[in-house]
Amino acid sequence: MGRGDKKTKKGKIFKGSFGKWRPASEKKITGTAPAAPKKES
Repeated sequence: MGRGDKKTKKGKIFKGSFGKWRPASEKKITGTAPAAPKKES
């Protein structure tokens, strides 16, 4: 049970795979959103 075990979260991080316990949308964007580009007039 650990890095080599694909059934654990740590193993999935090590292998780079996704699934029920480690969904591909796991990454959360932190910080502020980039400012909208200003229109030149």
